[in-house]
Amino acid sequence: MPESPTAPTHQNTDTPVTVTTVHPIVLPAPGRGEDLQVAVSAPATGDGLPVIVFSHGFGASMRDYAPLADFWAAHGFAVVRPTHLDSRTLGIPAEDPRTPRIWRYRVEDLKRVLDGLGALAASVPCLAGRLDHDRVAVAGHSWGAQSASTLLGARVLGPDGIPGEDMSDPRVKAGVLLALTGLGDDLTPFAAEHFPFMRPSFDRMTAPALVVAGDHDQSALSTRGPDWFTDPYLHSPGDKSLLTLFGAEHSLGGIKGYEAAETTDEHPGRVALLQRLTTAFLRSALDPGDTGWKEAAAALAEDPGALGRLESK
Repeated sequence: MPESPTAPTHQNTDTPVTVTTVHPIVLPAPGRGEDLQVAVSAPATGDGLPVIVFSHGFGASMRDYAPLADFWAAHGFAVVRPTHLDSRTLGIPAEDPRTPRIWRYRVEDLKRVLDGLGALAASVPCLAGRLDHDRVAVAGHSWGAQSASTLLGARVLGPDGIPGEDMSDPRVKAGVLLALTGLGDDLTPFAAEHFPFMRPSFDRMTAPALVVAGDHDQSALSTRGPDWFTDPYLHSPGDKSLLTLFGAEHSLGGIKGYEAAETTDEHPGRVALLQRLTTAFLRSALDPGDTGWKEAAAALAEDPGALGRLESK
């Protein structure tokens, strides 16, 4: 169903535009058991729009993460949110034979979206022909960040400790990884038994990325503290930045939704900072001539009341 909200204007670095969101758009997905449902949000005006493909966290859906999708779209991006098979909206039971491979289905979903960008744009009023297919980024939260990271070059270690299949995608130029879990050596026994795919190798995650971690994000899946979520930054090569949000737990202040019950650390200021910095990062990552990221980083460093700390390599 189509919607036409205008994103909130507080603390924006530029003037937001009207956004059109359409869902569900259905992409055929043979062999998946369910066709892929997708939401697309895009500015009502403008051409050559860069694209963000967003992967949701466990149990969520294409309807979630509006605080990010609305802001990004209001500031010039087309945002595509697929619903993965683990979504509560689909109700697939744990004993479903697809369950052991759901992490792979998630990656395939993202690639299917990339393959279907033209069809998706044609399903949104007045969006056809307005996407820039050469400026594509991925983003994700929690399990969604792991899914997105594989397109940037991260791999899953096998039982022998050898990195598995390379599922990176050259169409993806950059990423934003929100609360991405760390190395598998630090999993709890329960997590190691039930989530064997949570053994990442970041050694070949070479694409530019902004990693975001909360310094109060204590995961029940890890034997370590919140520093576990900094592993993707510390153990990956290339152009990377790490944003550590002060006082943030796994919801990073409330990115799941405007009134999401899962938010344990509601903080609109944190969300606003995340909106601004992720937008600046992706703009500059997809357009080398854009200086917004350097300016945003400098402003954060000079802010005596900053809600986070940024480092880059």
